[in-house]
Amino acid sequence: MAVMTVTKENFQEEVMQAGCPVLLDFWATWCGPCRMLAPVIDQLAAEQTDVKVCKVNIDEEPGLAQRFGVMSIPTVVLFENGQEKNRSVGLVPKEKLLALLGR
Repeated sequence: MAVMTVTKENFQEEVMQAGCPVLLDFWATWCGPCRMLAPVIDQLAAEQTDVKVCKVNIDEEPGLAQRFGVMSIPTVVLFENGQEKNRSVGLVPKEKLLALLGR
């Protein structure tokens, strides 16, 4: 599955009402660690077919970043049934993100 861009307009439908776990990456174009994490996020989207993988550009959607207390990026948040279940802050290896998913 391709990585989906989430905005305030589609957040409710794509994340809160998703029928599967959602891995949400808060990032920005100017963030070096975010750019380094991007290929890992893309790999997870391709490999984890039972998880929706999404990205939020915090410069374009500062309200979403504020709503979830994102203070530094990259921040990856796992949502299940519309609730935050887990979170990872900073550049982490793929294994850490898989552990976030319980894999």
